[in-house]
Amino acid sequence: MKLLRNIAGIAVTCMAAFNVMAGSNDSTIVQQSSAWRVVDPLGTRIEAVVDTLHVNYAQEFVPSEISDAWACTGNYASEGYNMIYFDREPYSPFFFRDALSPWIPGEKTMRFYNTRIPMTLLSYATGGGKETTQDRLRGDFSGNINAKAQIGAKLDYLYSKGSYNYQAAKNFVWGFSGSYIGDRYEFQGYYNHYNSVNKENGGITDDRYITDPAEVQGGSTSVDTKSIPTNLTAAHNRVKGGELWMNHKYKIGFWKEQYHEEYEDSVVSREYVPVTAFTWTLKYNQNSHEFINESAAEDAEFWEKTYLTAGKTYDITRYWQMRNTVAISLMEGFNKYAKAGLSAFLTHEVRSYTQSPDLRSPDNDDERLDPYPLDAGLSPKAKENFLWAGAQLIRQQGRLLNYQATAELGLVGRAAGEVKAHGNIDTRIKLFGDTVTVNAFGSFYNTAPEYLLENYVSNHFIWKNDFSKTRRYRVGGSINIPHTGTNFMAGIENVQNHIYFNGQCMPTQSGGNVQVFTARLLQNFRFRALHWENRVTYQTTSDAAVIPLPTLAVYSNLYVAFRVATLHVQMGVDCDYYTKYKAVAYQPATMAFYNQREIDCGNYPFVNLYFNFKLSKTRFFIMMSHINQGMTGDNYFSMPHYPLNPRRFQMGLSVDFAN
Repeated sequence: MKLLRNIAGIAVTCMAAFNVMAGSNDSTIVQQSSAWRVVDPLGTRIEAVVDTLHVNYAQEFVPSEISDAWACTGNYASEGYNMIYFDREPYSPFFFRDALSPWIPGEKTMRFYNTRIPMTLLSYATGGGKETTQDRLRGDFSGNINAKAQIGAKLDYLYSKGSYNYQAAKNFVWGFSGSYIGDRYEFQGYYNHYNSVNKENGGITDDRYITDPAEVQGGSTSVDTKSIPTNLTAAHNRVKGGELWMNHKYKIGFWKEQYHEEYEDSVVSREYVPVTAFTWTLKYNQNSHEFINESAAEDAEFWEKTYLTAGKTYDITRYWQMRNTVAISLMEGFNKYAKAGLSAFLTHEVRSYTQSPDLRSPDNDDERLDPYPLDAGLSPKAKENFLWAGAQLIRQQGRLLNYQATAELGLVGRAAGEVKAHGNIDTRIKLFGDTVTVNAFGSFYNTAPEYLLENYVSNHFIWKNDFSKTRRYRVGGSINIPHTGTNFMAGIENVQNHIYFNGQCMPTQSGGNVQVFTARLLQNFRFRALHWENRVTYQTTSDAAVIPLPTLAVYSNLYVAFRVATLHVQMGVDCDYYTKYKAVAYQPATMAFYNQREIDCGNYPFVNLYFNFKLSKTRFFIMMSHINQGMTGDNYFSMPHYPLNPRRFQMGLSVDFAN
């Protein structure tokens, strides 16, 4: 806590200094703040929301709220896996960070702001008791140098001891960003760095400490969660890295001038109309993963195989990636016939891997070590080159019809023969006196497996695979009716040669086809101050042994929202629930989620009681999470042997320091 207070003091000082410096440039412009995010490969800007709403603010600090079906190790900032299939991302080249993706910034979560006046969002949230405390400090700054240029900074420090032994998590993120949106030249860029440390307890040794404590405690039903024995006591994962992303665009066009009706030579306004754009996007990503276990007894008992060192595990994997994309585009809207923008691009990428080497001497005769598969042809170092060619057709300025289609073809390296194509189209129609949006989407991917899924060396897991390309075809659509508060989506995906981790925690490939159908209904009701928000997701899989999924996932949020003078109040109760299924399990040594067919999880509601408030530019909340513990059963596991957090009190504060 002392460290956290020191960091908070530094953060407030730095953010205030940034505000003063940025505010000195232009303090007279007062316009509404806006935000956007960027989409690869060309840095296309998509409108985003400035995070200043008080509604549902408290839900950000409960792990199970990340998804309507979220499998995790229980603690805040812990590893997790999305069981809503259509929301799940494929394996990344460095799959260790996938498990921590909600806590690590990336292209899809990065936000740029145009605040006109300097903005600093500073928040702090805490919960739990002395031994189970959970704290998070966040700060976001953005300030305009002038009407076209903007700079930003961010920090995010999260520390949670966890409700169970040996599951503490700590994550520190900092970064800088900037943008310049000019008539001819545009720039968007950021650098984010993260360092995440997660203690690994391997799950509790006996689930009955949660489901039937009297049986394992001689009749006592009261459980001190910190006294529950765990499988591991001296293990942890560290994932750290940084990402540099820059997008440069130079536009060639002409000036469009408007003249005064009475005086032909008097120019009223001038607007630059771009015709052609040249784009360069650079992405550099550097990551490392360390897994350390210092207990010799647990090392031998928890894992079946030991290859490199007996008595202690120290696995390390390093990875860096550099991607360059160059493009030429004909811009949308430069004349009445240019209804869409058309781009052609080339992408070159280099990836480098360094893994744990064989630390044993050739004469090592330690019988405790399993034979190292030297004939597997594994190397501790590898470097790959890729080249793709692609095209994009996009329309964003249409009144009734907008669309986007992007296709890429792999030319060099393991990507040769790859096909990546995706697109969507949406239109607006009048219905019930309101504007209804109808969207259709589709994609086809024929992609090579990631290197680390085929080649991996560590103390307890070594694999050498020769997987085929994975083919995915997805099609679907959605309709949004604001008048009735209804949004409905349905889609189907066919996957061939799907790669997953099997019951031995090893990557394997299914040679057949698996179909997944998903339908989701978002239905909101409102009567005066009473609101009832609902999300219902139905999904079915043709092969649950390959892609296990809960059939039904429901999120329901019932609350009242009102004002007392200038104080905005939201108070309510929300609930996450999904049906029972053969849940994925977690392997700490590889941070991978694997399929198992023995233990069911699900069929348990997770309920929170909360109060959110907003007064002027200050938001604050109080919450009792998992308030139904002991009332609706005790089988609150989202994964085998990893119970969710028990009931806890939480509170938080967020202030918008706008000059």
